[in-house]
Amino acid sequence: MGWFAWPSKLREAGVLGMNRRNVECILRYNKRSLYPLVDNKLKTKLAAQQAGIAVPELIGVIEHQFQVKGVLTLIGERTQFVIKPVQGSGGKGILVIVGREGDQFIKPSGQRVTYDYLQRHISDTLSGLFSLGGRPDQAMLEALINFDEALSQYSYEGVPDVRVVVYRGYPVMAMIRCATHSSDGKANLHQGAVGVGLNLADGSAICAVQNGEPVDKHPDTGSVFNELKVPLWQDILVLAAGAHEMTGLGYLGADIVLDKIYGPLVLELNARPGLSIQVANQQGLLNRLHRIDEQCLLGPIAIEERVKFSQDAFGKQP
Repeated sequence: MGWFAWPSKLREAGVLGMNRRNVECILRYNKRSLYPLVDNKLKTKLAAQQAGIAVPELIGVIEHQFQVKGVLTLIGERTQFVIKPVQGSGGKGILVIVGREGDQFIKPSGQRVTYDYLQRHISDTLSGLFSLGGRPDQAMLEALINFDEALSQYSYEGVPDVRVVVYRGYPVMAMIRCATHSSDGKANLHQGAVGVGLNLADGSAICAVQNGEPVDKHPDTGSVFNELKVPLWQDILVLAAGAHEMTGLGYLGADIVLDKIYGPLVLELNARPGLSIQVANQQGLLNRLHRIDEQCLLGPIAIEERVKFSQDAFGKQP
């Protein structure tokens, strides 16, 4: 990964920096009026449902402190679920429950927590402890994803998700984020998850990194990443590209999970996707963005055609 060390090498590789991303991608193609749609997970989910885009099941929403005591009624007999801050970011405040024994709930790590713990967590969420800017928030309860068993060996104590960066409606780069014990079962790179760059042509692994350093195998399961290949790859790219029409955003990150029953589901959308995807792919974004700018001069085309263009232009043919 030496090409990330010297400025000349970065330019040569077409690495997109944060300042340039902010000016040339986010400010240019993402109207600020559209941000609430993706900064608010509940609005994203409702908009996706209206557009016919598949998303995880919504169990319910807690908006006020007086509703916190009723969370047990909301959960019912469910043994698996996820509690999320509606306006959270970076995986903060997401509580995953994978099992239940009596009056105790089990986290991916095996830690058991009480009903009082759930109430405190939701109360903290409503007070804005996990939200952007510390604003008062809502807590959203979702059904836990039963992720495809083909990926089970590449994630530990949590659900892996695929991040696809979409530029002007075209998939431009992708990676899968694999949960680890150190990330507490969350697919968040800043918390210790592994990011695996993916070939746009077929969804196969390119390179894997954890905490910015290359790794060959999953630190907890021992599975080697060069054998990883994401199923239903074409469907995932089409789903991600379709988020452009749904949101109106010209630069976004689509986080997609693969449920073994329902197939690809949109988990979240992000108007300011991070740049570490370039490290996982050992490739810069900038040259690809310029190629798409040239393509857009020819006029609009359908989602499936945009996906095919990206696969042909940026995918390494298997």
